[in-house]
Amino acid sequence: MTFEELQKKRRSIYALGKEVKKSPEELFNMIKEAVKESPSPFNSQSVKAVVLTGAAHEKLWEMTLAELKKVSASEEAFQATTAKVKGAFEAGFGTVLYFTDENIVQGLKKQAPLYAPNFDSWAEEAIGIALYSVWMRLAEDNIGASIQHYNPLIDQAVKEAFDIPASWTLRGEMPFGSIEAPADPKTFVKDDERFKLFD
Repeated sequence: MTFEELQKKRRSIYALGKEVKKSPEELFNMIKEAVKESPSPFNSQSVKAVVLTGAAHEKLWEMTLAELKKVSASEEAFQATTAKVKGAFEAGFGTVLYFTDENIVQGLKKQAPLYAPNFDSWAEEAIGIALYSVWMRLAEDNIGASIQHYNPLIDQAVKEAFDIPASWTLRGEMPFGSIEAPADPKTFVKDDERFKLFD
């Protein structure tokens, strides 16, 4: 499979299941290697990843629902949210949590003050590259995924439940699992509205 073909294969999959052929340990190692090989500014390796499967994965999404219930506009709205969380995220095999280690980012600001205003943005770039690397690696093995952002709503609950260091800031949650239904066709804006070539 070419890189372009793999890019097209990687989609946001919301119909997830638990029929994944790899073990939690195999998935952990696969995800770990994808993050390790992803670039980061000054090779800072500020991206941290926590892989949840089984009861830990289900616990995450039950905790998320508990936090969402506190801020839900109505019972009807919460029921719709519950259906989405249980059907599209908790139904999967696992979740990858992505964090930025703020100690590393702050250390870089001190080491290279000339670039200090950029390090927060560069840390976000590192998160994006790492999660895309994992997403592509999962797609290569026919494992579906999406990226969610219930942070900062669930930050404290996640830190307490999974013993996360205080300096790690949650930046995204990636539920993954077997693909139970394909993604909708992808649409694109016109190329001339996004791209320019000067020669």
